Amino acid sequence: MSLDADPAVPVPVPIRTRLGRARHRTFSSLGSRNYRLFFFGQLVSNTGNWLTIVALTLLVLHRTNSGVAVGALSACQFGPILLLSAWAGAIADRHDKRRLLFLTQSLEMLQSAALAVLAFLPHAPLGALFATAFAGGIFLSFDNPLRRSFVTEMVPREEMTNAVALYSAMVNASRIFGPALAGVLVVAFGFGWGFTVDSASYVFVIAALAMMRTAELRRAPPPERTKGEIRAGLRYVASQPNLRISFIMLAVVGVLGYNLNVGLPLFVEHSLHRGDAAFTLLYSLFSTGALVSALVVAGRSLVRLRHILIGAAAFGIANLLLAPAPNIALAIPAVLLVGVTSIMYMTATTAIVQVEADPSMHGRILALQAVLLVGSAPIGGPLVGIIADLAGARAPLVMGGVASIAAAAWGWSAARKAARA
Repeated sequence: MSLDADPAVPVPVPIRTRLGRARHRTFSSLGSRNYRLFFFGQLVSNTGNWLTIVALTLLVLHRTNSGVAVGALSACQFGPILLLSAWAGAIADRHDKRRLLFLTQSLEMLQSAALAVLAFLPHAPLGALFATAFAGGIFLSFDNPLRRSFVTEMVPREEMTNAVALYSAMVNASRIFGPALAGVLVVAFGFGWGFTVDSASYVFVIAALAMMRTAELRRAPPPERTKGEIRAGLRYVASQPNLRISFIMLAVVGVLGYNLNVGLPLFVEHSLHRGDAAFTLLYSLFSTGALVSALVVAGRSLVRLRHILIGAAAFGIANLLLAPAPNIALAIPAVLLVGVTSIMYMTATTAIVQVEADPSMHGRILALQAVLLVGSAPIGGPLVGIIADLAGARAPLVMGGVASIAAAAWGWSAARKAARA
């Protein structure tokens, strides 16, 4: 009689082995040296960037106590994306992304230094703050499609979804540390030092770009420069049902639901009647939820349209749960849920582009996505500010929740029609 185990009986896998495999799946793309350099350099730089976004929002809110002013600031910061990102995406598809990132990251470093100089002045003109924010928006409109499309050049194709999810995790990790650091620096030292720290953080990402092995990059053959490149990108999205449905949904969710950088400080100040410390706490908790969600998503392949529909509906429900919160204690679990669902939705929306779209179109399509999400701020930001001033700071959260659920319902209906066709 053989003493060997029956091959038909499954051998239980130890917990440590299962955890090791899950960890490997979650962080597998960090095995690529170039992506690892990019990831950690961007982690430091993005932390400084979110520090500046939060500090500048609080500075303008303190100077004006106006939701409209905060919305106008958001329009200055992200409005250029609406006008320039499609063109910037076409440039990203044709040129060496790494070389262009040296330029855009250096310009953003100078913009943060200019904000630091203004903040150290006794009475910095409000117009100068808005103008500097607008200049930063111009730089961001070129930098955003470069960074996001560059991710796919640093990893093998089978690692693309994981790399996109980990990039989202990194961005959300920086949204935890950045606002928390902003709260400490603003309270203890003033706004100027916050902007100074952000300016210094760009040294890390520039050094990381310089240390990359260019021979290991997987650059797609650049398309020939022709007339109508942007129109070609739009036609391509329109011809792909999954991309078309997800982008139409994003137009609605981006304008009406994804303006928390305007809505959340107004909610904390005017509805919860709390100050800077409470806002930075809630924003960091929002980002903590987003980070946890991104790490979970990184171990899975959420690249189907149904994941986008579920994410949008869940994000809408989370907003509706946050809106009636009467105090910080009850707002904490709701804002964590908003963070979890927001990144679930956004990662699925981005991953479906990276996996399903033609690589030669990545720059243009990701730039179009940025227009719908971030570039919608000139519309959504002032709209949120006006509604908050007229109907109360809870109203924008309700509006965003209802809009996201409605977008998910429309997307489900449109997907069924596309499947039948």
